[in-house]
Amino acid sequence: MSVQTEGTDTAGEPAVRKARVPAPPRGDSRTTGAPSRRAAAAPYLLLLPALLATAVLLGWPLVKNGLLSFQNLNPRQLIQHLTEWNGVDNYQEVLSGGDFWRVVERSVVFTAVNVVLIMVFGTLVGLLLARLGARMRLLLMIGLVLAWAMPVIAATTVYQWLFAQRFGVVNWVLDKLGWHSMADHNWLQTQFSTFAVITLLLVWQSIPFVAINLYAATTTIPRELYEAASLDGAGAWKSFTSVTLPFLRPFLYATTFLEVIWIFKAFPQIFAMNEGGPDHLTETLPIYAYVEGVGNQHFGVGAAISFLTILVLLVITSYYLRMVLKQEEDEL
Repeated sequence: MSVQTEGTDTAGEPAVRKARVPAPPRGDSRTTGAPSRRAAAAPYLLLLPALLATAVLLGWPLVKNGLLSFQNLNPRQLIQHLTEWNGVDNYQEVLSGGDFWRVVERSVVFTAVNVVLIMVFGTLVGLLLARLGARMRLLLMIGLVLAWAMPVIAATTVYQWLFAQRFGVVNWVLDKLGWHSMADHNWLQTQFSTFAVITLLLVWQSIPFVAINLYAATTTIPRELYEAASLDGAGAWKSFTSVTLPFLRPFLYATTFLEVIWIFKAFPQIFAMNEGGPDHLTETLPIYAYVEGVGNQHFGVGAAISFLTILVLLVITSYYLRMVLKQEEDEL
């Protein structure tokens, strides 16, 4: 309780002074330190279930695959329940052969082409969503969600039917338009045409994710910035490069990173379309690992290829992440 005392100042008027209130007693450091330590450990405790699930569902299979890559595991070993360790022989066999490096080059080029097409068309569709009215935007988003939600094998089957040699819709349309030589064209006969059909399928499946993600990013841009840009005389392209693109850049980086991973490890679309044919010319690293491991029943070699596939993907993504971090440092 404060005590007030009255006095007289130099002007003859009473002055009021407040007595000093004693500070509350300090608690024991041992009692105050415990809650702070618990508060600091709370985020790690919340992450613990996710880390355990990741370790069980991803970490343990990765360890088993790594151990399998150092074994000579064929049908004989499976039947007799034998474990034959052969060191790095599987890796030497894979790395010394020319097939692996050709498949690596093919996989990188295939991923780059698909990701560029996906990001370009996905960004254009996302910007279109931001420009459309409410009703047209709703219709377009429903179509995008339906395309995105279609099962992979179902979508691949539809594309097989579209590009079928005898009864395909694409060949029928081209024939009606005057290209009569395309009436019985086999789209899966050559490497280029097979990759073209697979690329069309992957781009069609991936555009909805990019478009919806980019549209959501455009909703976070303040409208005042566009008004200020228009007052400064900026046109549509200048407004896009000076206002829209800087806000979308983080979303573009994150989406590109996810698309690189998704396209690089694409398996069901390629395998269901033509099983890596013709003549193994459309095999990417996941297909190559499956064919060598399960198809040829060289399970140790297949495990080595799959482990090398993970390493190649890590190299690609680490280089990309380094570019992103450098860009963010330059912006700061």
